[in-house]
Amino acid sequence: MATTKHRIMSWLWAGIAPSQRRDLLPFVLYHNRHAMTYAFPCATAPRRFETPALGALFTLSGAAALIYQVLWVRELGLLFGSTAQAAALTIAIFFAGIALGGWLFGRISARLTRPLRAFGLVEIGVAATALGHFLVADAYFTLYPTLYAWVGGNPVLETALKALVAATILLPSAILMGGTLPLMGQHVIRARDSLGRMGSALYALNTAGGAMGALAAGFFLPMWLGFSGAYLLAVGFDLFVGLSAIALARRALPMPRNPAPAHAPIPARLWIIAFASGFATLAVEVIWTRAFAQVLQNSVYTYALVLTVFLVALSLGAALANALNRLSLRPETVLTGLLLASCAVIAATPHLFHHLTGGLGYLGGRADFAGYVLEVGRVAILTMLIPGTILGAVLPYLLRLMEGGGPPGAMLGRLIAVNTTGAILGALAGGFVLLPLVGMWKGLWLMGAVYALLVLALWRPTDGWAARIARFAALAGAALLLAGQPGLDSTRLNRGEDLLAFREGPSAHVAAIQRGDAKFIRVNNFYTLGGSGALVPERNQTMIPLLTHPAPREIFFLGMGTGISAGAGLFANPDRVTVCELLPDVVDFAKAWFQPYTNGLFTDPRVTIHREDGRQCLARSPATYDMIIADLFTPWRAGVGNVYTVEHYRLAASRLNQGGAYVQWMPLYQVSRREFEIIANTMAQVFPEVTFWRGDLYPERSILAIVGRNTAEPLDPATLAAQWRRMTAVDTPDEVLIDRALKFYAGNAASGLFADAPVNTDDHPLIEYLAPRTHRAVIAGQARWLTGTERDRLYADLLAAQPPATDPYLALMSDTQRAMPRAGALYADWRGKQMRDDLRAGALWQKFIAITPPHARNPDSPAGQVATGGMAFGDATE
Repeated sequence: MATTKHRIMSWLWAGIAPSQRRDLLPFVLYHNRHAMTYAFPCATAPRRFETPALGALFTLSGAAALIYQVLWVRELGLLFGSTAQAAALTIAIFFAGIALGGWLFGRISARLTRPLRAFGLVEIGVAATALGHFLVADAYFTLYPTLYAWVGGNPVLETALKALVAATILLPSAILMGGTLPLMGQHVIRARDSLGRMGSALYALNTAGGAMGALAAGFFLPMWLGFSGAYLLAVGFDLFVGLSAIALARRALPMPRNPAPAHAPIPARLWIIAFASGFATLAVEVIWTRAFAQVLQNSVYTYALVLTVFLVALSLGAALANALNRLSLRPETVLTGLLLASCAVIAATPHLFHHLTGGLGYLGGRADFAGYVLEVGRVAILTMLIPGTILGAVLPYLLRLMEGGGPPGAMLGRLIAVNTTGAILGALAGGFVLLPLVGMWKGLWLMGAVYALLVLALWRPTDGWAARIARFAALAGAALLLAGQPGLDSTRLNRGEDLLAFREGPSAHVAAIQRGDAKFIRVNNFYTLGGSGALVPERNQTMIPLLTHPAPREIFFLGMGTGISAGAGLFANPDRVTVCELLPDVVDFAKAWFQPYTNGLFTDPRVTIHREDGRQCLARSPATYDMIIADLFTPWRAGVGNVYTVEHYRLAASRLNQGGAYVQWMPLYQVSRREFEIIANTMAQVFPEVTFWRGDLYPERSILAIVGRNTAEPLDPATLAAQWRRMTAVDTPDEVLIDRALKFYAGNAASGLFADAPVNTDDHPLIEYLAPRTHRAVIAGQARWLTGTERDRLYADLLAAQPPATDPYLALMSDTQRAMPRAGALYADWRGKQMRDDLRAGALWQKFIAITPPHARNPDSPAGQVATGGMAFGDATE
């Protein structure tokens, strides 16, 4: 009867002049208010010219959302620390807002006569609440130490505080973002049988926009506009989308106020699949990201590239679901195929990844940055694109089975809420349960088993022989994946190395390795944090700076590694030593394998070790120190650039006692002259006095400390001798100790040698974006680290710009003592040229002995004169 009625009315409608249809539309909709398959799609559906415009706006909305997400994760990382827990908390709260927004706006969307107008208002709301982030974030940065003091260091209360801060910043915008898909869907989906087709198309467009936003935020926008500029660009995108949608809504026809009250109930098994697929997909993404961390430089670029490929795969998955919606096959059969295919491709990725990376080998070879990005992209596409596309098709294809279950906005909103809730738990489980308990390869197999088991939930035992075959195949696949082992290693050892311990933690893969008599810690397969074989230079990272302070009672270490450097601080007999190490598993391994080399670090009651981000440790507590020593960091790794910004140095300067110093160690074998000058000039913006100290007299791969002080005062020679004697207990005349100590002095920044270099800030993080490019340029032979002749040129430039004879920091030294910095540079240069069989080495040696007293020609360092357990260690040239 209803079908006949609709045919008659369609025939009558065709005879009405187009100019008169708008006046009659409310009457027509009223009499068809109980028919979700509207009789006149030509009158109620978006006009032909609106469809591409709405698609473009929804794509741009997705791009803005991912720009926000990338920037929010970084911004809250600066406040909470760059830990896995902090990142997980940020993502969980953001996703919770999306889920809540989907549920809320899905419920109200069906009652709106102009959902497109509501969509535009929501987009404007996103822009407005996002702008409020600037005020809220700045306020919390200021109040955070006070708030932290209130919670008293209680881990539960501290997590609750962080959650409150993150919720205040993220939830308003995230809730509104969650409402965009239900509202847009309510506007464009006007027929009962188009929910699957149109819903998947919207999902594909929005996710494709997200991929573009992630790529732009990771590769281009921060360097072009700074983070604030990139953020404001996303705000501008949302304003444009909102205003454009409102303008289009004014020309759109209103929707009926009373949608059909009777809908077919949605089977519970579909909601189970929606939840479980969100859980498994995000868990898989977390594990894939960890797998790529074992073979990449782990810079902002590589993380952005992996995320972009994953989002592209999800977008293609939605497009695949759209195509599958057009098939005449039974929807349950198609969904079964997707679930079983998801199981198969996830199970195959461990072996595929191992094959593509040559057994977890470092990707890129000798390629420059562009070639490296292409190679990483190639492996990411081969590893994730097809599996991600299949995984990404499951959720949007569920819309096909939900057709007729209610208004399209409500269906989309509920689906978002359920799926995103699963995604929150999946992301947390992937990082904090699967990786630590079963490892990344077995974790992938378990998630493959989840997809197989969903087939059992989809079909009932009474659904026929085809269903029985599908259930049997799913059960067999799940049993195989649950009981079996991939049989692949999660770490890579070089020849001659033995694995002492290995852990796949929430933050990183950490291994304790032995090679010969030396032990060391390696993170994510390729990043070595130091070891017992470098005992002397690692101790010198602490003992050389301590020579310059008359009474260092309070010492802070930003980064711990093996604990050798931090343990050396106890030689100065301080009252308190505070250590902050980002990776908890590194602390455990250092305690388990390096106690003989750490001078009682893990047993001395004066020592407090925090498993936390070092910058956050300084920010949350008003405690002050005589010396803050920042460890050697790999500059191109994501997040490391945060400790090289002017904001971080201002924070550190505020935590120094009178006469205190901030020590920034630089691995000259991992920075170019450009990055070194940026960091040096950035410190000079904060500290009135900046000096440079060598950590060794090596022929090639050296380290150099940039030391900043809040007051510019000349160095007391008596302090050098007294501190050397206090830490080493040697009975050596003062003049000998002073001369030996000054050979490590490299120069003063007072001359303004680096004044023209750019300044690295949180908003314009030059180091984080330049260092990865330099890394690949050096590998490709297009640039050079500060090693060999580049290092010697730097040493010479420092002394030429501020000659020791006029250096205000050396004002209390004798003429002989002022010659020692040049002697140290000559000695290092001579060692390098001697190693390279350079004929100029002999002349350099003559210059060295001409200005160096016999007692100072021995290249002893403080750590080289320390004896522990009857063992005497070598000097600074070893």
